[in-house]
Amino acid sequence: MSFIKKILGSILPSKKEEQSSEKNESKYLPEPEIPVDELFTFNFKNNGGKFIYCENEFELNENFISILQENDWFEKEAITYEKKLQHFLQENRIPFTNVVNPMFFLSTCESLIADDGSILFSSHQFLHHKSNQLPKDIIVIAKTSQITRSKSDSLRGIKYRYGSNIPSNITTLQCFKEVMNDDFLQYGISPKNLYLLLLEDL
Repeated sequence: MSFIKKILGSILPSKKEEQSSEKNESKYLPEPEIPVDELFTFNFKNNGGKFIYCENEFELNENFISILQENDWFEKEAITYEKKLQHFLQENRIPFTNVVNPMFFLSTCESLIADDGSILFSSHQFLHHKSNQLPKDIIVIAKTSQITRSKSDSLRGIKYRYGSNIPSNITTLQCFKEVMNDDFLQYGISPKNLYLLLLEDL
């Protein structure tokens, strides 16, 4: 079942489901657990992230071009440290080697964390760079299978995926909008203008 169908299904329950839930409802029953894809989407957007669902590779390419058009990034410089993403830039005449003033950073990620709507990265995406050394504007390409419920689930996934060759520079990004109030927990954090292109692969 696709990501969107699952969300729509949970938002619009059938009449039979409504009737059965009314019969079985009890204040002593625990709250039903929110599916990870819905929880991530809600928390990510609440953090200020821009979320674009892509049902297939064609939609992924079209939505990538739409982001370039929206921000007037055609033929502007960008950076990526992943060879598998270079074709997105090459096909749109965006220089990405020996750049001086990159307008945006193009990246994949390790996982998407539902509990707090954050995105987990490692040296496979960032190399040795810290997030504040990267452009403010970021486009992340991820897959629905990368959504995990918690940070510990994501870290276990990294250990399973890489075995003894665990990458360095493991970090999360969570702040995608300017902080309007005096929140001391946000001091020193540079918010990113982040677009997430989420490709359905389940």
